[in-house]
Amino acid sequence: MSVRIEFRLNGRPAAVTVDESLRLLDLLRDELGLRGAKEGCAEGRCGACCVLLDGLPVNACLVLAVQVRGSAVETIEARDESRLQALLRSGATQCGACSPGVAQTVLWIAEHPDVAESFALEDLLAGHLCRCTGYRGIVEGARRTIEAEKA
Repeated sequence: MSVRIEFRLNGRPAAVTVDESLRLLDLLRDELGLRGAKEGCAEGRCGACCVLLDGLPVNACLVLAVQVRGSAVETIEARDESRLQALLRSGATQCGACSPGVAQTVLWIAEHPDVAESFALEDLLAGHLCRCTGYRGIVEGARRTIEAEKA
């Protein structure tokens, strides 16, 4: 069954008709052409599809598109790339599959310093799997990005 939904996408109003079983990830990538969020595991374990839903990081592969009705969705495409220079320079990216999801989470952490002070950075990034670089560069890049945001 098709359902019409209205929501905010990257700060702008959006209205689409979707099948009620369509995942948010598929809506973003296949219907709307926003390919930053990646399909990694399709089980919510790798974080490659991380987007912000009403300001919170979520795995888009676990959210049905109909669930975003009336909500705000922000993809990596809406983020200012200049804010990610420390992450990029740290060697935290290689193949790029996990990078958009990691970047979304890192920027979210930087925007919520109370969270960053309450939890270990490694724990906050635990929902992201990287198959290429290992985690030293990702954690260091995240640390540098968060510090740059404080300045």
